[in-house]
Parts: sequence; C-alpha cells; structure tokens
Amino acid sequence: SIFPKGWKISRKRLARRWIAEGYATEKQGLTEEEVAEAYFNQLARRNLIRPVEHGSNGKVKAFQVHDMVLEYIMSKSIEENFITVVGGHWQMTAPSNKVRRLSLQSSGSKHGNSTKGLNLAQVRSLTVFGNLNHVPFHSFNYGIIQVLDLEGWKGLKERHVTEICQMLVLKYLSIRRTEIAKIPSKIEKLEYLETLDIRETYVEELPKSVGQLKRISSILGGNKNTRKGLRLPQEKRNKAMKNPSPQGKTKEPAEKGSLSQEKAKGTMKSLRVLSGIEIVDESAAVAASLHQLTGLRKLAIYKLKISEENDTFKELLSSIEYLGSCGLQTLAINDENSKFINSLYNMSAPPRYLVSLELSGKLKWLPEWITSITTLNKLTISITVLATETLEILRNLPSLFSLTFAFSLSAAKQDQDTVKGILEDNKLATDGEIVIPAKEFKSLKLLRFFAPFVPKLSFPDKSAMPALEIIEMRFQEFEGLFGIEILENLREVHLKVSDGAEAITKFLVSDLKDNTEKPKVFVDGIVTA
Repeated sequence: SIFPKGWKISRKRLARRWIAEGYATEKQGLTEEEVAEAYFNQLARRNLIRPVEHGSNGKVKAFQVHDMVLEYIMSKSIEENFITVVGGHWQMTAPSNKVRRLSLQSSGSKHGNSTKGLNLAQVRSLTVFGNLNHVPFHSFNYGIIQVLDLEGWKGLKERHVTEICQMLVLKYLSIRRTEIAKIPSKIEKLEYLETLDIRETYVEELPKSVGQLKRISSILGGNKNTRKGLRLPQEKRNKAMKNPSPQGKTKEPAEKGSLSQEKAKGTMKSLRVLSGIEIVDESAAVAASLHQLTGLRKLAIYKLKISEENDTFKELLSSIEYLGSCGLQTLAINDENSKFINSLYNMSAPPRYLVSLELSGKLKWLPEWITSITTLNKLTISITVLATETLEILRNLPSLFSLTFAFSLSAAKQDQDTVKGILEDNKLATDGEIVIPAKEFKSLKLLRFFAPFVPKLSFPDKSAMPALEIIEMRFQEFEGLFGIEILENLREVHLKVSDGAEAITKFLVSDLKDNTEKPKVFVDGIVTA
C-alpha cells in the first residue's frame, strides 16, 4: 500500500522491505529470504497481485496490484493507521494518531505534497516517489527510523546522506537512481544496517568504514547496463611495504577500519549479497578478503580487469573456489578485458550449490565442472562457446530453466571481430550450423541469444528442448533459425535487430516473420499473423 496506483513494483525490493520491517523472519529452518519468497508466492497464487515482468529464471521480477485489491488494502491501511500517504492518487485526511509509515508521492497540486499538520516524530519508515522538491528531514526523529527508501528521488543531496548517517537504527537504505556521488565514512554508525542499495548512482567507491557494518546483508552497487562497477576500498601500503627489507619481514598491517581488515575480524559474516563490484590489478587484498565472506550467496562482478601475472588473479580464483564450497548460489562475472573466466576451467572443485551462473566475455571453453551442478537453473555464457559440442555438454543439466548466449552488442569493433572469429572457428566443426541435440534439455523454457552475430541454428527434431516456450534474440548479423515450427511448446520468438544490420540479415528476419504461423514471431514489438 505504500506504492502509487499503477506502480510496477520490484519483487526483490518488496522482499527486502519485508525483512527490514520484521514481517519476514527466519522460521522452521527457512531463511528470511525464503520466508519472504513464500509469502510472495501466496499472494501470486491467490491472484492478489498481477505479474508484469518475469526474470530469466522464471520468477516474477515485477508486479502490480489489481486496482480493486489496492483500494481495499488502502482503506484498511488508513483505517488502522498502518500507513500515511501524502500526495499521489489517494486523498487522505490527516491521521488522528501518530504517523509511523510515510509514503510521499508526487502530486499535481503543491498543496497535495504538504506534510503540514502531521506529527512525523514517530515515523519509522519513509518512502519517496517522484520528483519531490522537499522532504521534511528536520521533522523526523533520527533515533527510530528503520527504513529509508529514496529510490529515484533526484532531490537527494550530499548533506542529506550525512544526516542519514545519524539514523542509528536504520536497517534499509536505498538511494538507487539518485545523483549521490559519495558515501561518507560516518556510515559506520549505522550498525543495524542490513541493506545498502546504491545502484545506478555516481558512487564509485565505498569508504573503508563500511567494513564495520556488522549486520549488513546486501550491498548493491554499480550499473549492470553500463557495466560500471563499484570499487571496494583498497588497503594502503607505505613505502616499507612497497620496498620490503631483504629479510622480507617488513609488513604493514591493514589500515584501521579498512574493509579487508574488518572482514578478517569476521564482522561481515552476515553479508549474503555483494553485487555490482569492480576488481582490478590493485584489488589483491580485496580479492583475498572475499575468503572471509563464508555466508555469501550472491557475488556479481560487473567489471573485471586483471592480468594473469598479477596477485589479484590467483587470489580471486582462490576466493571463488572457496566460496563455491561454502554455499554460493549465484555467480556473475563480466570479463571482457582479461582472461580470468577461462581460468575457471582449472578449479579443482565445482561450486556445488550454484543456481545461477553468468560468465560474460571471451570465453574459449566451457568449464567441465558445469555438468556436475545439478541445481543449476539459470546459465548465461559467452556466445564465443556456442557450438553443437557445447550444447551436447549442457543437454543433461536436469534443472536448467534458462540458457543465454551473450556478448555486449556495444563492444568495441575489435572485440566484435574477435568474437566473430571465435564463432566462425566453432562453426567449422559442424558444417556451418549449430544443431540443437534431441531428447534432452527437458526443463529448458527460455533460450536467448544476445550478441553482434548469431550463426545458423537448427532444431532437427521435435524432441529437441521439448519444454521450450520462448526464444529471444538480439543481434546485428543473423544467419537463420530453422525447425522452430515443429517444437510443440514453443509459443513466441522475439527478434530485435540492432542498427547497422545488413540487407541479408533484414531479409532473413523478414522471411522468418512472414512465413511462420506458429510460434508467433515478434520483431521489435510487432506481431505477425
């Protein structure tokens, strides 16, 4: 009920809010996240919410609340003084009781945005929607606010963030899609903070003091679309460290309060999600300290640029191998500038608990250990390994729901040429086309190809990917898609041709669109009969 009418609500955002406000807690052996997911699934099964977007793993990514349901829960929320909405679609009278959960929403009327006359001293949860000019921070009691969701609020300033660091019992802080560029070191005062969401901001590096957040569960940074990564604070080393004595005994300890030092003390054992980070040659200490995050369930590296001879390379490989044995479920690595993802082939033990794996970059071969991960549900790998042989390797994964072959469409020309060259080599082994093997991929429902160049793909048998429902493709060059008419469960094929496509590609797309009755073929949102 805090969201505006018609708002597209993120499932993960809602779940983190539930956890922060104590509605989803550990019980009967389930984690907070698993309890929140169970609650969400109940709402979906009862049709109280309407899914509007699904992720590639098949789960609901975003949803809306039916208008009639929203009107009912709004009336109950107002009646019980559960929330207070200022602005937006709802015209609410000033509550007679104290405001505990406040939702500030844009309104066409200046008067509609006013909090004048409201007692805000008991506000525990604040959510802001739209381009509001003013949020009455001075009216809040900083000692009791637990949830601060300012996602998308362009009025947020650096001085506000400094004030936020005085909200000592804050559990949830989202400043996603704001114009903030720096997180102050005083964030260490927020000892109860569980979620820090700074995605799609201008923040490039976290302060060292973030390592002292003992209860932090999720750190979300960077920008997945632009592959901008968030730097974790580096250890500073003095001249003695850079030029050690001949005996090799001189070693400068980590600077007090640094992330690596705090991790070594075990103060970040609660961290479950570390997403959107950047690892470079100077990140050896950070890469090594990942060993300490034994509770980590998701690690997403948006930007990776390290050389093989650097210490960071082997430290990161060692950390990933170790975390894989501790319970890591999601691993995403974007490596378009180094050779790290190819080194994963040499890991002595597979990350046995993986549910989702994403390896982006110039992957030369598929790690053999992938075939031993029976829990793998979502797999995204570089299109550079697209070959019939690769599909033969993956065909027996029992839980695989979605399979994506990808490479950045906006990559530099030389990178695109390299990718195309590797693909051409792969095609030579199968007479110029990629053949989808029959009778396997029994759970696969989504097949995607996002790359500058997609070679010829053939489905020679209707038993190939028998559960497949959707094929998605984005490309600049395309050689054809054959045999899709015989796939019994395939409902939709989505084709998006990027700018600069040659005439032959446009012809093949047009021919496929015009001559396919089932499944439906969509080209840039246009459906054919």
